Amino acid sequence: MHEVIVKYHYPRILRLLRVTSLLAISAAGGFAYAQKLTPQEVVAKHLDSVGSTKARAAVTTRIIAGTSQVIFRTEPAGQAIGRAVLASEGAKNLLGMSFPSPVYPREQFGFNGTSFIAAFVTPGVRSVLGSFLMTNEIIFKQGLMGGVLSTAWPLSDLEARNPQLENLGARKVDNQMLYALRYTPRSGSELKITLFFDPETFRHVRTEYERVIPAQMDTRSYTNVQTRESRYKMTEEFSLFKPEGELTLPHIYSIKLSVDTQGGTFLADWTIKLTQFSFNEKIDQNSFSVSAN
Repeated sequence: MHEVIVKYHYPRILRLLRVTSLLAISAAGGFAYAQKLTPQEVVAKHLDSVGSTKARAAVTTRIIAGTSQVIFRTEPAGQAIGRAVLASEGAKNLLGMSFPSPVYPREQFGFNGTSFIAAFVTPGVRSVLGSFLMTNEIIFKQGLMGGVLSTAWPLSDLEARNPQLENLGARKVDNQMLYALRYTPRSGSELKITLFFDPETFRHVRTEYERVIPAQMDTRSYTNVQTRESRYKMTEEFSLFKPEGELTLPHIYSIKLSVDTQGGTFLADWTIKLTQFSFNEKIDQNSFSVSAN
């Protein structure tokens, strides 16, 4: 009986092996092709994955809404489900989330083209995410936050942003091979910023922001204590790409933040599922000038 079963499934196994081999060859070919491209060529193919030049230029404002879920994975642990909205016009960018929680009612981040503000979540208190973004406001000022969901996305206008792009080649992330570019703002940054693209479609699927602050030695004569280095990492992930009008955009947007410092650790993630896309609607310009309070 055992031999009969093996013989019966043998052609099926062969077909599976052939398909697996073809997929591996295809992926390897995609990486080999991507490796030969300059960063500018990768960006051009990435933009084509969003839409034609004409289609992208036709959309001057975006208002995108959906649901949001936050999970705090370190103490005090907890989670909440609420609403989210993203709005953008040119370099201006807004991201807001609201939750039915007295201790964590909202996140609101806005860049009005000149200044960036992360609102307090409760009077006088910013969240860990808000504090990280305030410290590293270049994320919003460069238009990186939100990826292609925002009109501020810097890869849409390399000439104006003029960042330094470095080809990092293939990188394995969560058991998936992705194509990576190092992004360094023209003015420099203490953040290490890495953009990741699907090697077949050239869609932007992930951005990593990492910062390490070296440990400081206390030089006072009566003490000799060395603090730990501080590590910060924020990751944006984009998935479920579907057409909206003449553009192809992600419908799931995730943010993960981990902090490891002398004062303790923090780990949380936010998942935004986007269901409403409105283009070219007039946006009140005051919306981008977020009040801290």
